Amino acid sequence: MIRVLTIEREYGSGGAAIAQKVAAKLGWKLWDQLLTDEIARWLECDRRHVERHEEQIDPFHYRLLKAFLHGSFEGNVNAPRMKIADAEGIRKVAEQLIRKAAAEGNAVIVGRGSAYDLRDRPDTFHVFIYAPFEEKVRRLQSQRKSQEEAIELAESVDRDRAAFIKQHFGVNFPARHFFHLMINSTIGEEAAVQTIIKGLAVVQESRAASPSGLSKDQ
Repeated sequence: MIRVLTIEREYGSGGAAIAQKVAAKLGWKLWDQLLTDEIARWLECDRRHVERHEEQIDPFHYRLLKAFLHGSFEGNVNAPRMKIADAEGIRKVAEQLIRKAAAEGNAVIVGRGSAYDLRDRPDTFHVFIYAPFEEKVRRLQSQRKSQEEAIELAESVDRDRAAFIKQHFGVNFPARHFFHLMINSTIGEEAAVQTIIKGLAVVQESRAASPSGLSKDQ
């Protein structure tokens, strides 16, 4: 039985809004902003700080400094055990929370590497939402961003996400073979929602009909 849905997305594709509607239709808990809030609570830092560093990697010079500092304090029993709210620290907490949400079930988890973290769970259905570049820019402009800002965000955010996925999972974003369903959001949010729900139901039925609980293609 499928109890978890992950929704990965290109920035500006409308994936967050689609995920929210799917969660409402299914009556499942949505782990999107809630996940950010929980990370901030665990790390005892401002949620805006978490938002700025989620799905990113720390700069190379910072990683070098961090490695040096860790080496300097290695073996020092008096060194404080501090919670780290850098990108790496946020990533580690996010993974714990993602696995906890999946274990609880009835969860729609948006991004943060969830599709890759949960790739081996048979009770999980993975979706990727994308859109043409011009459509992503148009959508971002509708959110009161200038054309220049929208273009920069559409390019840079997914570039950062690609680096994040490559570093932590060793695959090129989005790594299509990780997903059961990929949807172009230009079909409309409602159509995307219905497609996801129907796709989930079809896979659910297929697995239930298979003696092993898995389809022949798996």
